[in-house]
Amino acid sequence: MLKVNNITKYYGDFLAVDHLSFEVKKGEIFGLLGVNGAGKTTTFRMIIGLLEPTSGTITLNNKPIDYSITDKIGFLTEERSLLTKLTVKEQAIYYGTLKGMPKNIILDKLDYYLNRFHMLEYKDRKIKELSKGNQQKIQFVMAILNDPELLILDEPFSGLDPLNVQLFMDIITELKNKGTIIIFSSHRMEHVEMFCEKLVVLLKGKSVLSGNLLQIKKDYCKKNIHIVAENVNFDDLQKVNGVLDIIQNPNEIIVKIENHDIVKEVFEIIKQSTDVSKFVVEDATLNEIFLEKVGVLYDK
Repeated sequence: MLKVNNITKYYGDFLAVDHLSFEVKKGEIFGLLGVNGAGKTTTFRMIIGLLEPTSGTITLNNKPIDYSITDKIGFLTEERSLLTKLTVKEQAIYYGTLKGMPKNIILDKLDYYLNRFHMLEYKDRKIKELSKGNQQKIQFVMAILNDPELLILDEPFSGLDPLNVQLFMDIITELKNKGTIIIFSSHRMEHVEMFCEKLVVLLKGKSVLSGNLLQIKKDYCKKNIHIVAENVNFDDLQKVNGVLDIIQNPNEIIVKIENHDIVKEVFEIIKQSTDVSKFVVEDATLNEIFLEKVGVLYDK
């Protein structure tokens, strides 16, 4: 288990992280979210031992994180961190050696993951000769080459097309199922919703929203009604007390409502329409919750 207990980090007089606590168990994917400058990168650096907290403690399996256990950690940073003059193979050997891996294991692991990403022909290519998307794949491979117990993924899907996003997702899921502790950060909330069971949202270094993702969505009263129908009476819909917004997309109508009590009144109007083929009530998206929660506090 990773345990972050009441950590604070000051840079001089600037408070970057403010009494942050959370736990991530083996086989869990935990979301650490926030706007730019919220304190995510500082938190990551404290977790992997690059920075010392001003106060508080961080432990992995009840042990402080120091050089004796950093070989068990993988970190994919948001910024490119590859040595671009090296070949993919040289980069893997360099990184794997730093993690204490035998050369034959490094090369076996490299071939396995390059094959998964359909990149075996790039093994002897210099990093700088690869596209941004392929560099991101190599950076991901470097982060998981040592079969980490703790894996930190900061914007892992940056620069990837949907096919490669799916490949990443498949491997991340496999690592989760093997018991890897995974911390996931992304500005794409739909990616967070696909993966994360628990999360913390940071604002100015402080947790402003935390808990189980399903419970967070359940506790957020606002709902979205997805409708496919013809000849909808929009004037009557707009008059319903508790209808917050009506969005007319090319393929469906989305009615945003204040709470579930409004559903029946909206349905009574929609059933008078023609060719009604869809009326589905869904929780608000994490993106909507994030924007409202963080946006209100950010403006203060």
